[in-house]
Amino acid sequence: MSILQTDIQYVPGVGPKRAEILQKEIDVFTLGDLLRWYPYRYIDRTRIYYVHEIDSAQAYIQLKGKITAFETLGEGHKRRLVAHFTDGTGFVDLVWFQGIRFVESKYKLNQEYIVFGKPTLFNGKWNIAHPDIDPFMNESDRPEGLMAMYNTTEKMKNHFLNSRAMQKIITAAFSLIKERLPESLSPDVVQEAGLMPFHDALENIHFPKTPSLLRDAEYRLKFEELFYIQLSIVRYASERKEKLKGFVFGKVGESLHTFFREHLPFELTNAQKRVIKEIRRDTATGRQMNRLLQGDVGSGKTLVALMCMLIARDNGFQSALMSPTEILASQHYETFTRMLRGMKVRVALLTGSTRKKERELIHAALLSGEIDILIGTHALIEDVVQFRNLGFVVIDEQHRFGVVQRARLWEKNRQPPHVLVMTATPIPRTLAMTVYGDLDVSVIDELPPGRKQVQTLHRYDKKRGALYQFIREQIVQGRQVYIVYPLIEESETLDLKNLEEGYLHIREAFPEFSVCKMHGRMKAAEKEEVMRRFVNNEAQIMVSTTVIEVGVNVPNATVMVIESAQRFGLSQLHQLRGRVGRGADQSYCILITPYELSADTRKRIEIMTGTNDGFEIAEADLKLRGPGDLEGTQQSGVPFNLHIADLVRDNAILYRAREIAEKIIDRDPHLAQPEHLVLKQQLSRLAGNRYDWGRIS
Repeated sequence: MSILQTDIQYVPGVGPKRAEILQKEIDVFTLGDLLRWYPYRYIDRTRIYYVHEIDSAQAYIQLKGKITAFETLGEGHKRRLVAHFTDGTGFVDLVWFQGIRFVESKYKLNQEYIVFGKPTLFNGKWNIAHPDIDPFMNESDRPEGLMAMYNTTEKMKNHFLNSRAMQKIITAAFSLIKERLPESLSPDVVQEAGLMPFHDALENIHFPKTPSLLRDAEYRLKFEELFYIQLSIVRYASERKEKLKGFVFGKVGESLHTFFREHLPFELTNAQKRVIKEIRRDTATGRQMNRLLQGDVGSGKTLVALMCMLIARDNGFQSALMSPTEILASQHYETFTRMLRGMKVRVALLTGSTRKKERELIHAALLSGEIDILIGTHALIEDVVQFRNLGFVVIDEQHRFGVVQRARLWEKNRQPPHVLVMTATPIPRTLAMTVYGDLDVSVIDELPPGRKQVQTLHRYDKKRGALYQFIREQIVQGRQVYIVYPLIEESETLDLKNLEEGYLHIREAFPEFSVCKMHGRMKAAEKEEVMRRFVNNEAQIMVSTTVIEVGVNVPNATVMVIESAQRFGLSQLHQLRGRVGRGADQSYCILITPYELSADTRKRIEIMTGTNDGFEIAEADLKLRGPGDLEGTQQSGVPFNLHIADLVRDNAILYRAREIAEKIIDRDPHLAQPEHLVLKQQLSRLAGNRYDWGRIS
């Protein structure tokens, strides 16, 4: 057993009680876990300040001096111990709220100490609460180098496990390590990436002697984290390409030719042509396709999907399109039926609200092969839904489906169908490489002809007169309007009240028009009815929560008003904006906010009014928010716990890690060479015994 697997309770200074806290609070079970609890910042302990130099710009300060007196102040829970400390240039109070008896017995008056802590100004006097104190004997006692600071939780602090205590425990952990720790990467990777040895990196991340050693240690550990994620993805993708046979779509036949000649609604853009070629190439090879199709709202992804389904039909295969909501599935069904009118292609719709009788007919027609294209919600993956020959699957808005649900589509034929995953949520390249790293990526990056860019405007909530006048003019010209309210409270009741008030206000402001409302608590049938009224222009204004953000298609709606826009993230604002601009008329997105805005919010609003490019917005969003809980990370088959790397800031390291991972898998796809044994072991250690999600797109 490696020393790194030592149970945390056996590290000096821990024991069973503290071990339990470390396990529950920060997932530290072994000595190895402890050494991967990396510092979040460092403080230069070589410098000693004078009391008269203290100012509010310093986060932490180190002083050398003597305690001249102790006094206890306050009663009950306000009771505190104050020590008056001086270095001859001024006085500072050292304050303790806990462990008072211990402090009084430990520290002596008029003896020289080094004091370290965070200075705060209280009632015109500087004080340091719960400082670190060490006796000062001579110059060699002065702490050297950079001191690591560790994140700790409230519960840890209550059990005296603060940053200083963590530092002591980590020092004790290192004292148990008698030999150099074995390397956790293979020699070829260490050499090619120019990395510091693993043992030195761990020592220097916790106890850096110099800033340059700290930089090398950080680079090494960040690289390693990102490398294993990329290696795991690249290896999955390579194995899948090797193992999984795909159906061969050898020809382009009658269905596609007829559609192309007689039914195509408009000339394809170059981007659409490029993507169809990529899919055509994939499906002709005999390998199973797994492709992610990214394209902004309205870029024509659905048309690409339909044309590929016609290729599948020409080759004797059925297709399925899975949508996250009934509204979306119905819209796809209507679009397909309209586009294929007059052609001998049979399309069916299957959702939760399909009646039993109709359902039975669909099941029979699927088995006999009469249905060519089935569109539906996750009702498609129920076991009773059996196809005669399913060859092509399109998944719309992938992040709305769990991996397990998608995996069940694979079981609908003797070998997995080709899979095309479509998303209108632009995914920054760093995330695409990580979350969807084993999918081939296609991008539609131009709008169809005749589409105009949506104009985005920022308005303040106190100035509604001009806005309402503008809305009125648009409706008089025959257009329709969305007004979206955010979910502000944690409580649904308050949110609905908020929406309800907005709805009543809009009805009063526009008595001459019909206003409808939509929110998540409505039953599916009610939503369908509201949507139907809006689509048919029986209602001119829809007041809604964000339930309309994905996929709703009303070409006649040209104005999107977003109330309290400061409460939305960039991606969500961009998604909402995509609900308009679907016809040939000029469309508008109006962001309403109060005057007082934080710097971050102002930045978001500026980005929205400055660009319509979804990828630019996604990159900016990632920078502002950080990767957070990435959409789908738990679905990607990736051991995704980042302890030190950051997908946004460390993207250059990520690209380098990907490059080296690809080289290794090209040379040794199964990691069978003796020097790669360490890579294989680390991968299985990181992945634990998780189900092999990596095979699933």
